[in-house]
Amino acid sequence: FFRRKPALMLVALSKVSKARYGSILAKEVDCTYSHAVKILQALEVLGLVVFEKQGRIKLIKLTKKGKEIAEAIDNIRRALG
Repeated sequence: FFRRKPALMLVALSKVSKARYGSILAKEVDCTYSHAVKILQALEVLGLVVFEKQGRIKLIKLTKKGKEIAEAIDNIRRALG
């Protein structure tokens, strides 16, 4: 998950306190919805995000571990300038 898009997804999820839709997240990090879903599934396996199903839609939320890693990535990104 040290690639650009997964890191951007974690940081994007950390910027908003509420859960997000996969399609909105895909647009924010400039990738297709299917690619975003594959990345999010990998992040879920690592325990960084959870999917919350509400009716037909799934919302994505960071776990505590995911928040910590997103914060670390954002700090590194800011330090590099």
